[in-house]
Amino acid sequence: MDVLIESTKRFEKDIAKLSEPEKAVTIKKINFCASLFPTQKANVYRKLRRLPLSSNLNGYESSLYTLRISRTLRVIWAVDEDPIFAQVIFTLFRVVTQDELERAYQGVAESLYQDILHQNLESAQIS
Repeated sequence: MDVLIESTKRFEKDIAKLSEPEKAVTIKKINFCASLFPTQKANVYRKLRRLPLSSNLNGYESSLYTLRISRTLRVIWAVDEDPIFAQVIFTLFRVVTQDELERAYQGVAESLYQDILHQNLESAQIS
């Protein structure tokens, strides 16, 4: 299984603000999870946490997770498995402190799932 790691501009901005030791730990943890995934997928998922979303996704399951980097730092990322191409794609969205996590997570979720959330809003208005 191939592992691809993609990062967003916002993630790049966030990581640029970190101290050198924080950057090193963040990159090391992300790479560690990526290296484990092909052979120990269940162990990687045990390291991840999914926060509740403020809106319903019409039965879809979110691929958005958080990874604990340190006592205070978290990475918000998506894990998308593609069995057809035998690959997994980790998309890095944010690096935030614990106190920013929930707000940042909801913001990423809203931008990712805006089409589904918009359909929910239209359905509610029609009913």
